[in-house]
Amino acid sequence: MHTHISASSLSHYRFLILHLSSSPINMEYSDGFPVTVKRTEVVAAVLPLQEHWLPMSNLDLLLPPLDVGIFFCYRKNSTDKNLSPENMVAGMKKALAKALVTFYPFAGEIVLNRHGEPEILCNNRGVDFTHAYADVDLNDVDFYRPDLSVDGKLVPVKMHGVLSVQVTELKCGGLVIGCTFDHRAADAHSANMFLSAWSEIARAKSITRRPSLRRSIFNPRRPPQPHKSLDKLYAPLSSLPPPTPEDNHRRLISQIYYVKSDAIDRLQSQASYNGTKRSKIESFSSFLWKIIAEGSNDRSKTLKLGIVIDGRARIGGKMASLDCYFGNVLSIPYVEASVGELQTTSLKAAAEMVHECVAAAATAEHFAGLIDWVEVRRPKAAVVKVYCKDENDEAAIVVSSGRRFPVKDLDFGSGRPVFGSYHFPWGGETGYVMPVPCPSGNGDWIVYMHLMRKHLDLVEARASHVFMPFCFHHLDG
Repeated sequence: MHTHISASSLSHYRFLILHLSSSPINMEYSDGFPVTVKRTEVVAAVLPLQEHWLPMSNLDLLLPPLDVGIFFCYRKNSTDKNLSPENMVAGMKKALAKALVTFYPFAGEIVLNRHGEPEILCNNRGVDFTHAYADVDLNDVDFYRPDLSVDGKLVPVKMHGVLSVQVTELKCGGLVIGCTFDHRAADAHSANMFLSAWSEIARAKSITRRPSLRRSIFNPRRPPQPHKSLDKLYAPLSSLPPPTPEDNHRRLISQIYYVKSDAIDRLQSQASYNGTKRSKIESFSSFLWKIIAEGSNDRSKTLKLGIVIDGRARIGGKMASLDCYFGNVLSIPYVEASVGELQTTSLKAAAEMVHECVAAAATAEHFAGLIDWVEVRRPKAAVVKVYCKDENDEAAIVVSSGRRFPVKDLDFGSGRPVFGSYHFPWGGETGYVMPVPCPSGNGDWIVYMHLMRKHLDLVEARASHVFMPFCFHHLDG
């Protein structure tokens, strides 16, 4: 069976070269609003740091050089007249410089060591910080189509270092905070810790959770004991054939949807049976898996569904205190079934397959085996197999759970956000879906989806009762 992986999934996926300076530069977009850069600077940790190398754990080494985008939207503060956008931005920069003392890997650079493996050079190089102005009201931003409204406009393209930040003033007086970070240095859990700490410092609060960088937690066993079952989930990059040219028909695009809590509850109820309650993410993923299968006429095609597992809550023993660990603690097992099987099976049966996939990977032994699997192949790079397109695949999709996305807590002094989401068009042909909670805390979800156009059309045609295109009415729930 022939597999291939897009070259774009092994490097940074979108390079938009912006020559920035402290003088205003106008960035006109044919299908949107203009953004003017008011100032760019590098924000370093406020205290001097001893330069040193921070090695990647074996779990970090499973990540290719992917940049993750995330953004938060704030309405104008109408109660504090002294809290102008300029003052807000100045306060954020000061708080960022303080946060980088504790979260110093974000102020460093990722470089290759003599073995060709990435490591973090903790040299306090600093974070590229852009202050911009967008000539648009918050209610008029088309968040439904973030490729047009967010990508490279409200979320910065990271050119240097590990983290880039952009704070954009809006015509209405609101703000958008956009961040882009290198996934090799941190997963979503780690980024959430940093964002929460940054906002706490901005409000003159103490940091609730300080990061642990103890890489020895993930040392391999001696001798390593890799599980052969992991050969199904991961593959050395050297074993993959050369990439094929991009096909516009298969190009993926991003869209954002609003999903109400009662719709999620119904899916969970329909996916559960005999007193066995499936999780919301398992139920949601199973539903999406089946919907996409319904659009294919070739019943022999295969549909892969990967689920991102955060090992922190799953691992016991010596790894019990991982809630503050800064780095990647992820595995992406996947389940596959034919289009014909998914078209005829019930949601309950599909959810059972997804649950078994998750349960098999949500153990300390799985992660210990994965660490050992990487160890015996170093320094050869590896990749998650669900990232790789198989010639018999109708589609491959990865669903990640953003249930800990701290959007309702990210108050930098002017109130909490009214909207926040990831923007992660990671390249290649594998889809990516990331649900996060609504800022109001009412149980509704914001769902970022990066899929093929035909699959997004299918979702809207077959499941409009669940997926509502995001619009300004949904701001703040």
